[in-house]
Amino acid sequence: MTASRKLLICGGVILAAFGMLYGVEYALVTEHQTLEHMGGSLAQSFTAAAGHDAARSKAALHEYGETKYDYVREVDAHSHWIGLAMLMIVLGVIFDRVHFGEGIRQGIAVVLLMGSVLFPLAVLLQTYHHGALVLKALAVVGPGLVIAGLTATAWGLARRESAA
Repeated sequence: MTASRKLLICGGVILAAFGMLYGVEYALVTEHQTLEHMGGSLAQSFTAAAGHDAARSKAALHEYGETKYDYVREVDAHSHWIGLAMLMIVLGVIFDRVHFGEGIRQGIAVVLLMGSVLFPLAVLLQTYHHGALVLKALAVVGPGLVIAGLTATAWGLARRESAA
């Protein structure tokens, strides 16, 4: 098995396991409290609105929005890690059909792995530092790396074997 295939398959398995472990930890430790907090914030907002207390209603809605922001990113991070890991494993199985030299295939595999780790991690870290420009930039660079790796893979699959 080539090094590029090993990197994609092993990296994908490790990333999938990490994503699943993070998801289980999140579901068991944090998710219920987060959902309870979201529901409580909405209830407070509606109660305040019914009592004509616009300021308190708006504050509770803001709190709901902040909690929802974190919740979406935490759930998305683990699901993206797992989805990208599955993609890496599937690509690893067929990666010898990518008609480039092994050095280029290794480079593509590294780019795919880096993007697959970086994108969900940057999204998750945004829950700790809302609005951090560096994390937003990394959340754009990560998928950019995945897109570049997938584009190179597609190009390599489309090339004729004699062109490699």
